[in-house]
Amino acid sequence: MSENNELFMKSGLFGAILGGILGGILGAATGALSGMWSGIQFTGLLGILLGAITGALTGALTVRTAGTTGGVSVGAYTGMAFGAFLGLIIGIFIPETFRLSVLALDVLILNVIFSGRFEAAILVSFLLSILGTAVGAWVGGRNLKPRELK
Repeated sequence: MSENNELFMKSGLFGAILGGILGGILGAATGALSGMWSGIQFTGLLGILLGAITGALTGALTVRTAGTTGGVSVGAYTGMAFGAFLGLIIGIFIPETFRLSVLALDVLILNVIFSGRFEAAILVSFLLSILGTAVGAWVGGRNLKPRELK
């Protein structure tokens, strides 16, 4: 196995683990807006799932863009852009029944966030952008190899 393939595998696995942890935290915090334990559990599990997927893909993409010389900044910007894009794509496909069930809770902040399909997609895009930024920065910094300056 070449060094680059090994770096892809290591970074993808690390990104999946880190993304799952951070996704669970972000998901549970978002679910806490509902004020219900079932909301925290559901969005926490959904955050773990989406976080692991986003983290693995961000880790692999960070290797592609930053490699071993890009560092934290290239990784963070890669994760930010990819997380926002993936979140927007996923957010577009939020089922209407889920959105209407959130509106039925009649919590003011949730009524504003889920008032339309666009707002819900932007929320998912924002949350995955945060997650992608953290994972990309961590993976980019982890893969950075110091140079020898003469």
